[in-house]
Amino acid sequence: MEYYLFMANNMLTTSEVAKILGISRIAVFKKIKAGKIKAKRIGRNFVVQRKDLYKILGTILAPSNKLEIESAVKKTVREYGEALKLLGKE
Repeated sequence: MEYYLFMANNMLTTSEVAKILGISRIAVFKKIKAGKIKAKRIGRNFVVQRKDLYKILGTILAPSNKLEIESAVKKTVREYGEALKLLGKE
């Protein structure tokens, strides 16, 4: 019954947030405790509003996205390294 209440209120459980972000539930709890994820406590559980998830997604990258960004940066430095150095001097 609580699950339907979460869905009606556009709330996500910590498990759902962990799955969306590609991190563990423990990592979600740590981010809630650190104030990086805004959550409400309902009984013994925490829930996150769906609208707050968009803010979170803008600050957390999945490991696959991190690898893709690192690869793009390496390629850019390899291909345009000299031009970047010259721009850095200006």
